Amino acid sequence: MLRCIAVDDEAYASRLLAAYIQKIPGLELAGTTTNPIEALQWVQEGRADLVFLDIQMPELTGLQFLKLCGNKCKVILTTAYPEYALEGYEHDVVDYLLKPIAFDRFLRAVQKAQALLAPAAPPLPVAATPAATAPTANGYLFVKGESKNKFVRVSHADILYAEALGNYVTLFVAGQRLITYQTLKELAAQLPQPPFLRVHKSFLVSVDKISMVDGNTVYIGEQAIPVGETYRDSLYRLVRERD
Repeated sequence: MLRCIAVDDEAYASRLLAAYIQKIPGLELAGTTTNPIEALQWVQEGRADLVFLDIQMPELTGLQFLKLCGNKCKVILTTAYPEYALEGYEHDVVDYLLKPIAFDRFLRAVQKAQALLAPAAPPLPVAATPAATAPTANGYLFVKGESKNKFVRVSHADILYAEALGNYVTLFVAGQRLITYQTLKELAAQLPQPPFLRVHKSFLVSVDKISMVDGNTVYIGEQAIPVGETYRDSLYRLVRERD
């Protein structure tokens, strides 16, 4: 159970976050406040695992809050100002939600947090060798795990797609999700292309796993993944080659 607090200087916004939190199994509402200093005290006392944090607040901004709380909890930023996204990710926030926040988008952010904070799944075989820095012909790669000097072996054939989150990547493989501390660019450099292909600045997919391409969206099973304009021609060309 993840203990959550909602911090927003607008009371209605914190009430909305509280209502969302209470709808999701596995989350516990530990408190709501319009006072970021009070919220910081709660974090320092160890009362929260996950904080939903507004950026623009008097007395203490969300970014100042991040610097002060260190690594005591995970944070999802909530704001009406997209220009703070990059700086937020530099503090390793889980996600960045733009107001007005739709419940489905909120749920996606929570799922990312749960993947980061949940007990580790039974690991795949690991090796003490460093991660590969170039595509391998072995049909697998080692990705950096959540702790120092831990590397997880992943078969190319099991990879469905990967999603970037700042300096982390969520790797969706058959039966589980892995969080690895590396950029999507670094991961792409380890994989053979094709079948792996960047389709968006935040997504890399296995073309072999695509079930449908529909305009600017590809589907892997029921998962819809956006296609960025920069990557569209490469995707269409590769799909046609595989007709």
